[in-house]
Amino acid sequence: MTNEQTAVKATYFSIISNIILAAIKGTAGVLGNSYALIADAIESTADIFSSCLVLFGIKYANRPADKNHPYGHGRAEPLVTFMVVGFLIISATIIAYESIANIGTPHELPKSWTLILLAALIIWKEVSFRMVMKKAIETNSSSLKADAWHHRSDAITSVAAFIGISIALIMGKGYEFADDWAALFAAGFILYNSYKIFRPALGEIMDEYVYDDLVEVIRIESLKVKGILGTEKCFIRKAGMKYHVDLHAIVDGTISVTEGHDLAHQLQDALHQNIPELGHILIHIEPDVYRE
Repeated sequence: MTNEQTAVKATYFSIISNIILAAIKGTAGVLGNSYALIADAIESTADIFSSCLVLFGIKYANRPADKNHPYGHGRAEPLVTFMVVGFLIISATIIAYESIANIGTPHELPKSWTLILLAALIIWKEVSFRMVMKKAIETNSSSLKADAWHHRSDAITSVAAFIGISIALIMGKGYEFADDWAALFAAGFILYNSYKIFRPALGEIMDEYVYDDLVEVIRIESLKVKGILGTEKCFIRKAGMKYHVDLHAIVDGTISVTEGHDLAHQLQDALHQNIPELGHILIHIEPDVYRE
């Protein structure tokens, strides 16, 4: 299974899961008098749309390179991640607004059975986070990582709801607002996670240098190619699920231009074969006599 197929399969899982959970949480929130659960349902509903965006981003980002996009379409992924963050911020704002409004409004205590439902939801969303994050790491997909964090933030909001409802039920009349404070806390956590998702996607767009481990692997693999004496500059930028590399390779300064050209192609082939996540590789040949 290719990285794209793996990522798409994980995204379909997220979409189906969020549709089911949004319906369960919304229904339980209304019947169980819990705004924290309703807030949770709002987030899950936003997650449905954001997962659809992730699906589109993954499919578009993996389109092959063409005349107008010689490096491929991978930058679509972080752009979609920004849109996903936008959905998170909107849902957090709605939850916070409604929570603040409900804190000052008298209402009934939540039903005790909502705690059982929440406990099951927390376990399921944490399992979902781990499953999707594993696939995100395997495929190097920033948008799929964002989708995974949706599951984790959903689990945390459910934990907040569980605590809020528990306080309201234990303390009794006069503590109904604990449920609303839990929803408000959940909104704050969603905003925090939004930043955690946004920051690496911004780094990807800005070609931030954060790939020291991959640079070391490239240097080690380069030295395995006969005729490559060493490496100098190595610049890496990520686009979608691929890493594009500009590498300066050192060769014997007495060889011909043709031999240097052939060595560059041998090095490209070796790096593509041994490091499958690499995309476009540009090799610049440096003669050994220039080394200090």
